[in-house]
Amino acid sequence: MISTYRRMIRAAGSQAHMLKRAVRLVILSAIVQGIAYGMLFPLFRSLLTPDGEGLLLYAGILIGFIVLDGILRLIILKDDWETQMLTGHEARLRLGEQLRRMPLEYLNSRQAGDLNVVLSGDVNDLVMIMGGLYNMVLYTIIAPVTTIVITLFVDWRLALMLIVLFPLATPFYQRIRNIAARENRVTSAATALVTANLIEYAQGLGVLRATRQVGTQSVRLQNSLAHLRRQQTMAANWNIAPGIMIATVVQMGILVVTAIGVVWILGGGLSVAIMLALLAIMVRFAEPLSHFANIASMFDFMEAALERIDVLSSVEPLPVKTPHGQIESFDITFDRVDFVYEAGVAEMNGDRVLRDISFTLPERSLTALVGPSGSGKTTITKLITRYADPQKGSVNIGGVDIRSVTPETLMHHISVVFQDVYLFDDSIRNNIRMAKPDATDAEVEAAAEAANCHEFITRLPQGYDTTVGEIGGSLSGGERQRISIARAILKDAPIVLLDEPTSALDTESEVAVQRAIDKLVENKTVVVIAHRLSTVVAADMILVLEDGRIVEQGKHDALLSGNGRYAAMWNAQQQARRWKV
Repeated sequence: MISTYRRMIRAAGSQAHMLKRAVRLVILSAIVQGIAYGMLFPLFRSLLTPDGEGLLLYAGILIGFIVLDGILRLIILKDDWETQMLTGHEARLRLGEQLRRMPLEYLNSRQAGDLNVVLSGDVNDLVMIMGGLYNMVLYTIIAPVTTIVITLFVDWRLALMLIVLFPLATPFYQRIRNIAARENRVTSAATALVTANLIEYAQGLGVLRATRQVGTQSVRLQNSLAHLRRQQTMAANWNIAPGIMIATVVQMGILVVTAIGVVWILGGGLSVAIMLALLAIMVRFAEPLSHFANIASMFDFMEAALERIDVLSSVEPLPVKTPHGQIESFDITFDRVDFVYEAGVAEMNGDRVLRDISFTLPERSLTALVGPSGSGKTTITKLITRYADPQKGSVNIGGVDIRSVTPETLMHHISVVFQDVYLFDDSIRNNIRMAKPDATDAEVEAAAEAANCHEFITRLPQGYDTTVGEIGGSLSGGERQRISIARAILKDAPIVLLDEPTSALDTESEVAVQRAIDKLVENKTVVVIAHRLSTVVAADMILVLEDGRIVEQGKHDALLSGNGRYAAMWNAQQQARRWKV
C-alpha cells in the first residue's frame, strides 16, 4: 500500500500537497475517533458506580472528541472533492500534453479505444477512489490501534487479546490477496480491451453490417467479451475469499474475548463496566475490519489504473538535438536513410521499409513518389514530418537535420493533405480555422474560395457554421477533401505533402479538388504520392520506389525513354484505361 500511495502522490501532480494534507487530517481524525472510543472505559465505569462520579466530565470529553472528529471529517470531505476534481482535470491535461509530445509511431500502435480507457476510465478510477479509499483504510487501522493503546492503561490483558485478534488473519489474507491482485490486473486489462473493441465496433459498424460481422458474428468483440466474463468470474471468486476469512476470524475472536471476559468477571478479575465498554468497542470495529479485505482489494484496481497511466506517461518524446536548428530554406534531402517501423523489434535486414535512400528535392519544386503498394512512398512523407526517426542516415530541410528542430517549428513549415480526410465533429469554419487559430472569418472564407469549396458551403443550411458530424460523415468525399485543402491553404506552409488526394474521387469531384490543389501548391516545395501516373507527368522529379529502394528517378519523358520500371507502370496504366466492361 505504501508503494501505491507513492504512485498516487506522483499521479496527483501539483495537487499532491492537498492529498498529503488530507491524509494527515484522516490520521488525526482516526486518532481522535480511537480516543473517543477509549473514553468508553471510564464512562461505563462511572455509569455503574452508585454516585456516578465523573460521569458528566467523561461524557463531556467524549462529546468533545466526537464533535472534533465531525469537524475534521467535514474538512476532509471538502478537501477530497476539491482534490478529486483538480487532480482529474490536471491528469487529463498532463496526459493530453503527453499525447501531443509522444512519437506518432507509438501513438498509432495503440488502439483509439485503449487510449480512451486511459484518458477517461483510468483517470476516473484513480481520482474517484484514491482519497476515499485511503481514508477508509486509515480509519480501519489507526482508530483500533489508538483504542488498543488506551486499553493498555486500563487492562493490559484485554489489550493483548485485541492485539492478537485484529491481525490474526493477516498471513492468510496476504496470501490470497496476492493471487487476487494478479487476477484483478488481468480483469482490468480485459475490461480495457472490451472498451477498445466496443469503440472500434461502433466506428466500423457500417463495414461490419456489409460483411455480416455484427452481433454474434463479430468475432473480435465476442471473444473479448467472453474473456472478460471468465476473468470477472475468477476475480470475484478470489476477492470473496479474503473477505469471508477476515469476517470469520473477527467474529470468532469477539466470541472468544467475550467468553474469556465472562470468566474473568465471574472470578472477580474484571469489572462488568470494563467488559461492556470492550464489547462496544469490538462491535464498533468488527464491521470495518470484516470488510477490510474488500476495501484493500480496491487497491488492485487503482494499481492497474496507475500502471496504465504510468505506461502512457513514461513514453519519451523524440529527442531534439542541441543546438536547435533554424529552417530558413525549404529544399528536402534524404541522406542514406534506413528505416524500419518499431525500432529495436525488427533487425536491420530484409525487414527494412527504406533501404539506403538518398535524394535532394529543390525548393519550390514538385516531386512525385511512385511505385507499388508497400514500396515506401508513405514512409518517406512520414519521415519528413518526423513521424519517427530513421535508424540510419538523416532527413534534412534547408540543410538542417530535422532532429534538431522542435516538433512545433517543424510542423509550422509543413502542410499535409491525406487521402483519408479527418474532420472533427465541429463547424466547417472551425475545421478550416484549425490551421490558423487566430484567422479571421474573412481569411477562412478566402481559403475556402481558393480551395473551390465556398460555393457548396454557402448552400448548406447553416453555411460555415454547419456541423460536419463525426469524421466529417455528413459531407461527401470530395467535399471533405476540399475542406482539408482549404485548411492547408489557410496554413500557407512552404512545404506541402500530398497523399494522392484525388484517387478515391469521382471525375467531377476530382476536377474540383485538382483545381484546389493547384492553388495550394503555388510556389511551394511539394511532395506528392501518385498512383495515377497521368497526374504527375509535369513533375520536376519523379522517384520510382520498389522494395524500399529508389530504382529510378528523373522526369517523365526521360523515364519513359529509359524503358525501365516507370515505363512498365505507365504502359500498364495506359492499357487499363482502354479496358471496356
